[in-house]
Amino acid sequence: MEFQTPDSSEEVRRNWLELPPDVMSLIFLKLGAIDILYRAQSVCSAWRKLSKEPQLWSSVDMRKHRDSFFGNEPIMGKMAREAVDRSCGQLVEFSVEEFATDGLLQYITDRCSSLRCLRLESCYEISPTGLIEMAKKLPLLEELELYHCSFSAKVLEVVGQLCPQLKSFRLNYRAYWHPCLKCDEKALAIAKSMPQLRHLHLLANKMSDNGLKAILDGCPHLESLDLRQCFNLKLEGDLLKRCADQIRNLRLPVDSPDGSEFYAQIVSDEYYECSKSNYFYDYDDYEDRSF
Repeated sequence: MEFQTPDSSEEVRRNWLELPPDVMSLIFLKLGAIDILYRAQSVCSAWRKLSKEPQLWSSVDMRKHRDSFFGNEPIMGKMAREAVDRSCGQLVEFSVEEFATDGLLQYITDRCSSLRCLRLESCYEISPTGLIEMAKKLPLLEELELYHCSFSAKVLEVVGQLCPQLKSFRLNYRAYWHPCLKCDEKALAIAKSMPQLRHLHLLANKMSDNGLKAILDGCPHLESLDLRQCFNLKLEGDLLKRCADQIRNLRLPVDSPDGSEFYAQIVSDEYYECSKSNYFYDYDDYEDRSF
């Protein structure tokens, strides 16, 4: 391999510019949409021109850039809107962490009604109304992922009804391990409103066996089901066998969370005792109950 020398830098630059457009597009896709946007001003005019091609903006993931712009949500919001504009309506996948608001969701859905996949992580500024208004404008949505976002069972039910094409749903919280914290409301909402699901991930959900049975009844097309850290499940009777027979890819509560995109913190009995003295609140239940 011949190493580059200072004298050959101009030749290397020229060779980059002479790459076929489809090869350059592949390079841009590997970089990621936001990296392109962030670096566009420091590259040549040919690269800046190519960076405006709508097909490069079909998938936008802003989660990995949170640390780079920590505390500067306005800049992240501005970059997100520019990415949406550059997609020219071709945006089909959008992922965001923390800084998303109702206004940003409205901006996206008003311009990209063909969005197929939406991932929201720790987006506390998104209200129940904002999520429902988003769902009204995205009837073709197929994948919805909510990480550490607190919405009531009623909101999830409404969203499921408004997005009848949902095939993949993730709802991840912190893990609870105490029999007094059983709750099947969200499981029942999923079973009632998302019958077309093929993939369901419920990391650290508080449902009991009754909630799981409802999901198996209401979502007959499930191919994969992730129940890791759902510690209230007993899987008694023939329920475990039914899961194994009905689900091709099954993850059980005791399976290791290693490899999951987001690890769920376990809240033990010690924390539960603290909650009796109002030193700890139940994150999963700390939500807007107006829906």
